[in-house]
Amino acid sequence: MSASMTEVKTQIAQVKLLINGQMRESRSEHVLDLLNPANQELIAQVPLSTEEEMNEAVESAKRAFKLWKEVSVSERCRVFLRLQHLLREHMEELALCITKEQGKTLEDARGDVFRGLEVVEQAANLAPLLMGESLEGIAKGIDCFSLQQPLGVCAGITPFNFPAMVPLWMFPIAIAAGNTFVLKPSEQDPMTIMKIADLLHEAGLPRGVLNIIHGTKDAVNFICDHPDIRAVSFVGSEKVGHHVYARASANGKRVQALLGAKNHLVIMPDANKEQALNALVGSAFGAAGQRCMAVSVAVFVGRSEEWINDLLEKAKALKVGAGHKKGVDFGPLISPEAKERVEGLIGRAVDEGAEILLDGRNYHVEAYETGNFVGPTILSNVDTDSEIYRTEVFGPVLCIKTVASLEGAIELCNRNRQGNGTAIFTSSGSVARKFQHEIDAGMVGINVPIPVPLPFFSFTGAKDSIRGDLHAYGKHGVRFYTQTKTVTSRWFEADENYQMNTTIKLGND
Repeated sequence: MSASMTEVKTQIAQVKLLINGQMRESRSEHVLDLLNPANQELIAQVPLSTEEEMNEAVESAKRAFKLWKEVSVSERCRVFLRLQHLLREHMEELALCITKEQGKTLEDARGDVFRGLEVVEQAANLAPLLMGESLEGIAKGIDCFSLQQPLGVCAGITPFNFPAMVPLWMFPIAIAAGNTFVLKPSEQDPMTIMKIADLLHEAGLPRGVLNIIHGTKDAVNFICDHPDIRAVSFVGSEKVGHHVYARASANGKRVQALLGAKNHLVIMPDANKEQALNALVGSAFGAAGQRCMAVSVAVFVGRSEEWINDLLEKAKALKVGAGHKKGVDFGPLISPEAKERVEGLIGRAVDEGAEILLDGRNYHVEAYETGNFVGPTILSNVDTDSEIYRTEVFGPVLCIKTVASLEGAIELCNRNRQGNGTAIFTSSGSVARKFQHEIDAGMVGINVPIPVPLPFFSFTGAKDSIRGDLHAYGKHGVRFYTQTKTVTSRWFEADENYQMNTTIKLGND
């Protein structure tokens, strides 16, 4: 969190709750200060929802579900058809809000909204993915068919790094499928999703279908424990994700937990040098490295090792600053604590024997001396057992490894316990085919550095990067938020039905 808990300061705007369709002030006596990451300006205060308020949110969703599940799928989808139009109209306003509370550049912030909007577009056309299956004549006169029906009250717990996109991965699919939803956004940047919630009600969403609470550990545990919440979707840190998965699963809930990552990008000697290095710089340092799909390890194969000096020059040319400034390549980290953690990992890596080729610690941005800035950092000679290699840094830090062959690169990547994503840059189809076939990761890019699938597919992390059987959005997302009901039916002709009943009566006699 960005600041310690404080008492309510009435002169500062407080982020509101959304309960039963009403934006309202919390009754909580405890709040967190919401600070601009670029200059520590106090923007607002985030209340820690009381248990009573959180129970009200679930009760509101529970009541709304009885009516919402009976609304036709066409009308449910039309709400999101209207929402996607409103998101486009308010794109710049939402991007400015993200930049102010999260620190991203305006370009990255627009991308944050747009990638969420793409899932909203899918929710607006969800009906084909909600269709069941049927088979006539499984036995004489007997047919069988399945239905995809909503679960009830679902919940989402979202991270700070994508305050628009990740919530929009969750509740549009859940709600279009007929569920109601309780959302706990990150306490570090909740203002953007509150603006989107306003737009959602403008689009015609009925009261109580979406509810938003705020908080930290107590709110997370409440969601995991409440008996009326049927499914929990989580995106965030590995430590919290394991806790959510274990606790919510123990309470009989479906859980979809997207956790940490250590993404490798492999550069073959036959790759286009400029394309590969530009992609590497953007994927490693864009959004200050605060992406679960950021590349944090570059693997140079064979002669491509000769390009490392060119990589350094490109990284040195990056401009770091406040996100709203023109020409800035990436902004600050989310909080002073995040900056301290990242710089600590860099320092310990050097102590463990890593060579620092580019040092982004103690980075100075004129007129923003109090900002949470870390410059682009590149380390070589990093041991795979070192803390910085094993840990998701979530900062603008790139580790370099060199190997002699494609087989060595694949072995290095597969040895990593996390399997969110990976990529390879090559001009060889056979090399790319071997890599995509043998690599053990959920999302693979071929000459694409951040291979996040569009919503017609699903976000398919693997290994220790996910807990739960179903992935986010796409077909997997729909299956996560629905349950399958199978119906086996037989109908009798009038005479046959009469004859059977008569036979039964005679038998009883």
